Amino acid sequence: AIYAYLQSVPPIRQPNRPHELRFPFDQRQLLLGWRTLFFREGEYRPDPAQSVEWNRGAYLVEGLGHCTMCHTAINALGGNTRSKEYQGGLIPVQNWYAPSLTSNREAGLGEWSIEDIVDLLHSGVSKRGAVYGPMSEVVYDSLQYLTEDDVRAVAVYLKALPAHSRETDTAPPSVAMSEERNRLAPLGKKIYDARCALCHASEGQGKLPHFPPLANNQSIQMTSSVNPIRMVLNGGYAPGTAKNPMPYGMPPFAQLLSDEEVAAVVTYIRTAWGNHGTPVSIREVNQLRAAPIF
Repeated sequence: AIYAYLQSVPPIRQPNRPHELRFPFDQRQLLLGWRTLFFREGEYRPDPAQSVEWNRGAYLVEGLGHCTMCHTAINALGGNTRSKEYQGGLIPVQNWYAPSLTSNREAGLGEWSIEDIVDLLHSGVSKRGAVYGPMSEVVYDSLQYLTEDDVRAVAVYLKALPAHSRETDTAPPSVAMSEERNRLAPLGKKIYDARCALCHASEGQGKLPHFPPLANNQSIQMTSSVNPIRMVLNGGYAPGTAKNPMPYGMPPFAQLLSDEEVAAVVTYIRTAWGNHGTPVSIREVNQLRAAPIF
């Protein structure tokens, strides 16, 4: 379809412009090495052991959606390691963490219903949470335009990725972590009650459908604390979509809260109401305060 459209575009005379890449990026032959390591030419071949719906989802996720590019850690050469597919990773430059889709400690979908996954991908919000950061762009610019059948096929395939129930780490925290939590949590609770509870409720249960829960929320508890810190600092809106045309958002608090106060409230959210996250350091907050906003 893309080829047919391009064939219909009237031709123009436009001489190629010399590229402006600096060495070594101007050496096109280096791409041969990269392609040898990371590119696999071919077309999708359906798995006869799986359903038509699963195969459709696999085609969309592995091909057109190229979901691994964010949800798999990128190595030093800018490629993905197949053995770590969908296990999560920090998105370079953008400084957002794309959570693992295979671990229930992060965004593993083993405990999600198909309907919740469909809602999140199609509208940007669901009973389990909302999308922000780069994923908000994906939903706004792309996923909301999928057909109902296609988005359901994607959900079926994603839910079938290897996942493990009850994978949350419930081991006792170290002495240092306990001390840091005990130091920051009282201040964090005070800030939460004053600035967060109105929307997210006093016990972190949220107020659906507009304000997601923070208690027992995987994205709050996972090892990386990048995303909750960035949300407190920079705020954000779920995408405006056909199914969610008037999204509610979260205001930024970077100008209102110090690094210590942000660390305190994020630490409180990650450790209160039975959440099993770890404390957040002032240094982590300070580093992300200067990160570019996307």
